[in-house]
Amino acid sequence: MLSRRIVVGALLGVSLAPLTPCGEAAGLDAEAPLRLMTADVYTAMPEALRRTDTASEWSTVNKVGQPPVDSFLEGLFADADGTLYCVDIPFGRLFRIAPDRTWTQLAEWDGEPNGMTRHPDGRFFIADYKQGLLTFDPVTGKIATFLGRRDSERFKGLNDLTFALNGDLYFTDQGQTGLQDPTGRVYRLRADGRLDTILATGVSPNGLVLHPNEHVLFVSMTRDNAVWRVPLFPDGSTGKVGRFVSFHGVSGPDSLTIDSEGTLWYRTPRSAPCSQSILTGRSSPASALRGARP
Repeated sequence: MLSRRIVVGALLGVSLAPLTPCGEAAGLDAEAPLRLMTADVYTAMPEALRRTDTASEWSTVNKVGQPPVDSFLEGLFADADGTLYCVDIPFGRLFRIAPDRTWTQLAEWDGEPNGMTRHPDGRFFIADYKQGLLTFDPVTGKIATFLGRRDSERFKGLNDLTFALNGDLYFTDQGQTGLQDPTGRVYRLRADGRLDTILATGVSPNGLVLHPNEHVLFVSMTRDNAVWRVPLFPDGSTGKVGRFVSFHGVSGPDSLTIDSEGTLWYRTPRSAPCSQSILTGRSSPASALRGARP
């Protein structure tokens, strides 16, 4: 998850670590040096926008024993001109951060938005824990329900989402799943409107990203302290899903992204001991701190 201060490439308190370019033929490079990377604070939410001393249902459940949070940012993405967009989970808000680092609230609704991305037609798609799959039209400023439930049943609580090149939308349904309830889901909403269940045994499915060849989906399973590798077969099914890389700590990996060189980046809480390692080999218990390739 994201904190309320935005930093270059991540948010404060969250470390980034890359998995070097993916390839089946790559072997473990046990001698590869670890390279620590430090993120710098880019901007912080202005005090005027913080909901100080304001309780929220989200904070009560997700920050047990702690004071109410005044915001909790997620869903960060950027335009080509450097404009940033993000959402605030507990208070159902969407913000624009201009290149001059000026914050503007664009929308507020009765929701708990988590993941966000942009469709090629310009609409923002939002994975909302409380309301399901939403859209935001930046021209009209309207929030609309795109998929609130399936077969009259509500989702557990959506978390993150990503588009494939063909327009299919993959998203995670996390809810309060974990080791006590491994029933988190990963869905694919096809461009023609069909909804497929890719996984129904997730341990708190969180961030997700497609490999550039789109034959593999990577999913953070936060309470399993792992990133899972999900093969995508030509008929739309999957099989032999496995742990791509595992971690240790109070909470596991969150958001994922992959760059143009095929390097997978993950984000973990600062308490995770391997959150600043560069991952350069195949996955195994002995090489977990070095990393893994698909």
